[in-house]
Amino acid sequence: MATRPKLQAALTQSVRAGAQTGEKPDSPSPRAKSRENTKMISGHFDPEVSRQLKMIGVAEDLTVQELLREALNDLFIKRGKAPIA
Repeated sequence: MATRPKLQAALTQSVRAGAQTGEKPDSPSPRAKSRENTKMISGHFDPEVSRQLKMIGVAEDLTVQELLREALNDLFIKRGKAPIA
């Protein structure tokens, strides 16, 4: 989707103003406490995988995060590693 002209102009002006004054763009918001000392792990899968995972989560009252933790720990155990997820 193309950026709207007024928005594009405002963004361009803001970037130019920051470059002239030497200001750095705003840094992203601080990481949530629950995400401190963690690392995002992701992958691209068929949309049906996502849908099925969510359906299992609803049926078992678990989050996708909890289901992925379980799956990773099962994989680690299967490979002879400690279940550290």
